[in-house]
Amino acid sequence: MDLASLVGLIGGFAIVIMAMVLGGGVGMFVDTPSFLIVIVGTIFVTLMKYTMGQFLGAGKVAAKAFMFKMDKPEELIEQIVEMADAARKGGLLSLEGKEISNDFLSKGIQLLIDGHDADVVKSLLTKDKNLAVERHGNGNSVFMAIGDVAPAMGMIGTLVGLVAMLSNMDDPKSIGPSMAVALLTTLYGAMVGNMIAIPIADKLKVRMAEEQLLKSMIIDALLAIQAGQNPRVIEQMLRTYLPEGKRVSAADES
Repeated sequence: MDLASLVGLIGGFAIVIMAMVLGGGVGMFVDTPSFLIVIVGTIFVTLMKYTMGQFLGAGKVAAKAFMFKMDKPEELIEQIVEMADAARKGGLLSLEGKEISNDFLSKGIQLLIDGHDADVVKSLLTKDKNLAVERHGNGNSVFMAIGDVAPAMGMIGTLVGLVAMLSNMDDPKSIGPSMAVALLTTLYGAMVGNMIAIPIADKLKVRMAEEQLLKSMIIDALLAIQAGQNPRVIEQMLRTYLPEGKRVSAADES
């Protein structure tokens, strides 16, 4: 679980709700017409920009903003170096049956065991990586669209409320509800766009970069193993993918 995403979401809403409570109670900030205009309206307008599959797929990808298990690159490098050492001593077939936690790495190792040449291995794994990046990119795009549309729907709701209010100035009882629609739609639109959609879109962009980097590292590792390179050389090459402060291996420290 991504603690930062969860804490940020809960904390942001907690601050706003606390301000509402201190301002006189949450009840006065609840308005059904405003909710329908912003939430339902945003969904329909966003649907116009994408296919149904892309829209629904973004919801599945969005879960990665909160529930996402990324293998630690340092641990993965250690596992790869061990396999490189085993492959150099016993051949690629010695890797068969090894327990591998990362699915992408496991798929690549199986390609090596099956005897595919380097071009085929690189092509298949690169396509897999690009498709994963595309899924993240689609999710990012959909939530960025929601972030743009929700405030706009809020403004539309504000105009609807103002028109209703100005059309019934002779009826004082109608001014309050119309003004509530006018103001609350702006509030709802700003909250949906800036507290939910855009942060999720930005986190998906981070996830996309992390997954792309990890899979690029794995592809380089597999090609190096297939070429029979020295495990220590492979380790040094893979550690260039790490932040500078984490590039020193345990062997170098000792």
